[in-house]
Amino acid sequence: MTIDGAAVPARDTFGVIDPATGQVAERAPEASAEQLDAAMRAAQAAFPAWRRDEAARRAALLTASEVMFARAEELGRIITLEQGKPLSDATMEVTGAGVWLKYHAGLEMPSEVIQDDETALVEVVRRPMGVVAAITPWNYPLLLAVWKIAPALLAGNTVVLKPSPFTPLSTLRLGELLRDLLPPGVLNVVSGGDRLGAWMTAHEVPRKISFTGSVATGKRVAAAAAADLKRVTLELGGNDPAILLDDVDPGAVAARVFGGAFQNNGQVCSAIKRVYVPAALYGDVVDALAEQAVAARVGNGMDEGVQYGPVNNRPQFERVGELVADALAGGARVAAGGAPLGRPGYFFAPTIVADVADGARIVDEEQFGPALPVIGYTDLDEAVARANATHFGLSGSVWGTDADRAADVAARLECGTAWVNTHLAIGPGQPFGGFKWSGLGVENGPWGLHGFTEMQVVHRARQ
Repeated sequence: MTIDGAAVPARDTFGVIDPATGQVAERAPEASAEQLDAAMRAAQAAFPAWRRDEAARRAALLTASEVMFARAEELGRIITLEQGKPLSDATMEVTGAGVWLKYHAGLEMPSEVIQDDETALVEVVRRPMGVVAAITPWNYPLLLAVWKIAPALLAGNTVVLKPSPFTPLSTLRLGELLRDLLPPGVLNVVSGGDRLGAWMTAHEVPRKISFTGSVATGKRVAAAAAADLKRVTLELGGNDPAILLDDVDPGAVAARVFGGAFQNNGQVCSAIKRVYVPAALYGDVVDALAEQAVAARVGNGMDEGVQYGPVNNRPQFERVGELVADALAGGARVAAGGAPLGRPGYFFAPTIVADVADGARIVDEEQFGPALPVIGYTDLDEAVARANATHFGLSGSVWGTDADRAADVAARLECGTAWVNTHLAIGPGQPFGGFKWSGLGVENGPWGLHGFTEMQVVHRARQ
């Protein structure tokens, strides 16, 4: 681990599973409560000096971005080992982390003058909060860590970062690589299980908690933060609908919808999780999606030519199988896939579930894996209402030849991002967040940066 700029081992360790084999590949340190206290104290001690030197913060982020670009293959291999995604995707994740760091190195934080006259000069400025506790998930371990690190550090905060226990290795390595680039205590990386996360959210030092993960855990984070009125950003689950309009070409749209649903093997919070298709096109769309699923190359992410790796962990692997089995028991049919692949590891065949309707668990719940339900509709207004009839509201998309008509429909979706004829189009300058149970606050761009600051009014009297 990295605590106060130093390498710190732990008395206890835990196994990190390679999802392509189902076997322990490495061991990671299990932080103690005393080590977490040390990390928090180090971050608190580093804060006063770090907040004062904006030029140094920007230079550090830029240097960190160069490290990501230079170490993309090394870190990518670690991600593939612990997360399972193909090496090309893992390397791209590291490169993306570099892009996010570089963007934030140049992101401005201007003050806003709201009065400038003979009476007073009044400005609204952004001040750092202090110590940020950042807790990250297992689907994009490095990229989503940087989504928190970059704006937090730019704003002048210091950070204690905890990765998912399913994917701690790449984040621990990140801490090692940045250890000598940052003043001691500015970025601390600790690892451990759920107990460590609970300690972090209840700890007296952090003034901000930034969490990405499940709705259930997000609610517990919010409850723990409330006792101390800590600020929170919560990026939680999604059950993104894709609505196909009646003017789409089934063959042309299927490949793009499949890509939006199965990227990272469906383990993306804002991936397409359910598809609504006009009844007249239903059979053709299901067949075209099934063709995509059958043609997909699934295997060990280290192997050449693999498009989709394993599901990351056994609980998620079992959940995908459970939701597919529940749909079949309710009368649905599998147009492609539908079962685990007969090999070691957590491999599940890319699955298209047809003849399913709202009310089935695989439609109503977030599957977060390689199984996509396709639901028919006869009335567009009803389809929009059904797409919105959920506690989730992360993102959604509408697909049609008439882009203006599709945009009008997309504007009716109750979600943080509404895409038209695309999905998963995300960039560092574009705010990302959700409605309803999909989260609180946003990440990325100046809006995400503001989430790591407090607003202060500076009023200078002139008389």
